[in-house]
Amino acid sequence: MTAQRSTPNRGPILMIAGIVVLAVAAAGLWYLFFRPAGPAPVSLGASPGQSAAAVVDPTATATASATSAPSTGSAASQAPAASSGTGSGDGIAGTWNVDPSIGSFSDFSGSFVGYRVKEQLANIGAQTAVGRTPNVTGSVTIDGTSVTAADFSADLTTLQSDDPRRDGQLSHQALETSQFPTATFKLAQPIDLGKVPANGETFQATATGDLTLHGVTKSVQIPLQARLADGVVTIVGSLPIQFADYNVSPPRSMMVLSVEDNGVLELQLQLKRA
Repeated sequence: MTAQRSTPNRGPILMIAGIVVLAVAAAGLWYLFFRPAGPAPVSLGASPGQSAAAVVDPTATATASATSAPSTGSAASQAPAASSGTGSGDGIAGTWNVDPSIGSFSDFSGSFVGYRVKEQLANIGAQTAVGRTPNVTGSVTIDGTSVTAADFSADLTTLQSDDPRRDGQLSHQALETSQFPTATFKLAQPIDLGKVPANGETFQATATGDLTLHGVTKSVQIPLQARLADGVVTIVGSLPIQFADYNVSPPRSMMVLSVEDNGVLELQLQLKRA
């Protein structure tokens, strides 16, 4: 008589595999619907007392940067008031420096430079990756009502997003910050403001200058919003960036299915007169 070969019971194995698949799917759905919203595009908001940064729908595009409602987290962030009382009667001539003591990076009420890039993640879907660094230096020089010089530098090695793994990849992928640690902007043409702004008044301007990113320098025009309030000049702006223009290759990862070939460079600067 021939002995019958026993067949292994695959039931427990299939059950475990099913549980794993469901767990992964559930995690993806949880992240998609309940993950914290990322910071919104920069905007001065409606009044001097509000922060220039908000946390809303992370899929907001660069075109909404001039109109997004200001808030951070679950509550609006109040911009810090400066002790000096520079107003329209005092004029605005002089040198204005980035002041890191104004505001906070934790609620994006201080100075920062950053990026916004749309990406498609495995098991999660589309989202907008946002990374920012508070390590910004520079100054603006005003003569009468004309901005005659502006020079800024940002340390890209300290960019922070909501995922340290993404931040680590940037050291050797995409921006390759280990090789190109800084981004700079230098004004190439004066900006005529037309008049001395009143305290709390918001005005718009376009800064034409040289942007150096990933070792490539290109002439750009950055639309800006600015406000003088209680001795502090706040400037916000955003600029669409095509990666190919700066020899930047989109990052690759097992978790990242695709990354768009463009993004947005954004800035917020808090300046006080020297």
